[in-house]
Amino acid sequence: MKELLPEINSWHSLRKPFAMARVIQTWGSSPRPVGSALIINADGAMAGSVSGGCVEGHVVKEAKGVIGGKAGKKLSYGVTDNEAWSVGLTCGGKVQVYLQYFDGDEAAIKQMLVALKENRSGVMVTALKDGVAENSFLTTDGKWYGALLPADVATRAGEALTRRTHETMESGGVQYFLQVFPRRSQMLIIGAAHITADLVQLAQWHDFETIVIDPRGAFADKTHFTVEPDRIHVSYPSEVLSDYPLDNFTYAVILSHDPKIDDNALQILLKKPLAYIGALGSRKTHEKRINRLREAGFSDAEIGKIEAPIGIDINAQGAREIALAIMGSVVKKKNEYN
Repeated sequence: MKELLPEINSWHSLRKPFAMARVIQTWGSSPRPVGSALIINADGAMAGSVSGGCVEGHVVKEAKGVIGGKAGKKLSYGVTDNEAWSVGLTCGGKVQVYLQYFDGDEAAIKQMLVALKENRSGVMVTALKDGVAENSFLTTDGKWYGALLPADVATRAGEALTRRTHETMESGGVQYFLQVFPRRSQMLIIGAAHITADLVQLAQWHDFETIVIDPRGAFADKTHFTVEPDRIHVSYPSEVLSDYPLDNFTYAVILSHDPKIDDNALQILLKKPLAYIGALGSRKTHEKRINRLREAGFSDAEIGKIEAPIGIDINAQGAREIALAIMGSVVKKKNEYN
């Protein structure tokens, strides 16, 4: 949805009415995942995709009525349906789409746009009713905006936000779509090592916010970055980590090779629900790290969160390939949430 913000903001500011279609369920080899979105204005202009081109034409036709009626409508397409063949869904899958009028002044949608703009997470809950579009938006601080929800739906929405997974559910005879809007993932890189510059470049290509932390000024100041990290701190990890959300949108990479720095970070990060923690070093180095962490009171379950040796095994040679192996592990973990 973030990639659609320029069009959404433009159409909303120009007071152009438009509709939003979202993939709410898929079966088989559907061309686009759940959560994919398409927006269509009253002139027929569109941005985004719900099927990679298979059913967009039909969705655009349906959008005219939805915009005119300021309503919502559930649409289903599958290769067994004659209509699906006629609109081009011949890829072997099925897709269900919810098409609704987009009211940028509605409390839930307005808050969703604020969260996207400010890089904050949230979950949109939509009652999938024909003729009525009811939305609610939950922020990470537990605040709700928009329509009131049954207690079980509200609880599941909070769980979906924690798991970072979209889902549909039913309550009281009404079907609901719970769509998570994640903030930009952040990568914490502890240590301005020879690998750091290559990893920062790869991470930014994959839309991670990059934060480099190293108290050793000689390392942090003299590392040549082809692509500059978003932030760099010449401080111990414990001095700066409190300034960042440490949650399941956070990926930590430990590279300093200095136990005083690495352990300083790990003793904070292992207590947090991070998506990923990886640490550079040989198996012997990691055994020493494990012993130090046990002596510091960490359980085997907590220590087991660390991927070490770090990265996907690609027989990496040199800094660039090691950075690629690390990025592979991070992306693999990130995609497990999607």
